[in-house]
Amino acid sequence: MIRIGAHMSVAGGLSRAVDRAVLHGCDTLQIFTKNASQWRAKPLADDDIRQFRAAVDASGLAPVVSHASYLINLATTDPALRAQSMAALADELDRADALGLTGVVLHPGTCTSGTEDDALTLVADAIRETLGARPGMQTRLLLEHTAGQGRTIGYRFEHLSGIIARLDGTDSVGVCLDTCHLLAAGYDIASETGFAATFADFDRHIGFDRLRVVHANDSKKPCGSRVDRHEHIGEGYVGEAAFARLATDPRFDGLPLILETAKSKDAGKPNAVVLDPLDMKNLDTLRRLRGLPSDAHGASAR
Repeated sequence: MIRIGAHMSVAGGLSRAVDRAVLHGCDTLQIFTKNASQWRAKPLADDDIRQFRAAVDASGLAPVVSHASYLINLATTDPALRAQSMAALADELDRADALGLTGVVLHPGTCTSGTEDDALTLVADAIRETLGARPGMQTRLLLEHTAGQGRTIGYRFEHLSGIIARLDGTDSVGVCLDTCHLLAAGYDIASETGFAATFADFDRHIGFDRLRVVHANDSKKPCGSRVDRHEHIGEGYVGEAAFARLATDPRFDGLPLILETAKSKDAGKPNAVVLDPLDMKNLDTLRRLRGLPSDAHGASAR
C-alpha cells in the first residue's frame, strides 16, 4: 500500500529529521539537505553523512528524498543565473547521493523569455549536462509538476514528458506529483470523474513507471486557479474523497505520499524533537483514508 510521511526539518542536524519522522510514525521522509532559500551551503561533514545514513537504516524509512532549492531555474535564458542554477543542482544531487537518498525533487523552472518549448529544451539541456557529469550516481532527479503560477513550466503533463523525451527517456529522471499543484493547474482530481481522467492522462503522457513521489497537500484555491497555496488535508478544494481514492488506488502502491502542509511554530526548533499536532492531524487523516488504524501517538500500524 501507499507509504505515508512528511517533509521534516533538519534543524539541529540532518539526523534530527529522521528522529522527527520516526516520532510521528512516518513510513517515508523528505528533507532539505541545505537552506532552500540560499545558494551556498557548507559541505556535508563525513560524520554527519554517516550518522544520517545509520539513522535512516535503523528507522526503516523508505524512500527518503530531498527537495532542491527554490532558487534553481534551469529554464532561464540569463547566462549567469543559468550557470548558478546548474551549479546548485549539481550540489543538490551530490549531497543527496552522498546521503543515500532515492531522489531530488526539482521544480523545472520559470520561462524568462521565449516560448515554453524553448524553456523545456533549456531545462533538458541543463539536466543532460549535469547528469552526464555523474555517470555513477544512484540518486534520481525527480521533476515536480507545478501549479502554473506566472510563467513557470511543468504545469502540464506534456511539459514533463517533453523534458524526458529530450533526454532520450533516461532512467535517471522520474516524476513527482503534488495534489495541490494538480488541482491548481486545472486537473480536477477532486471529482471522481476528474480523478480518473487526470491519471489516465498522466499514464498516457508519462506513465506510472516514472512516478516516484506524491506530495500530499490540499489546496486553499479552487481548480484552475494557478495559485500554489497548501491547505491541511480535507480542509481545501481537493477534499478527503480525492485523498481516499489516491491512498487506496493500487497504481500508487508502494509510493511515498509526503505531506508539505503547515507545521506548528515550535516544530523545527533545533533541540525540539516533539510531536507536531498539525503534522499528526494530517498524518492521521491520511492513515484513516488509507484504511489503517493509528496508535495513541498517531503512528500507523505497520
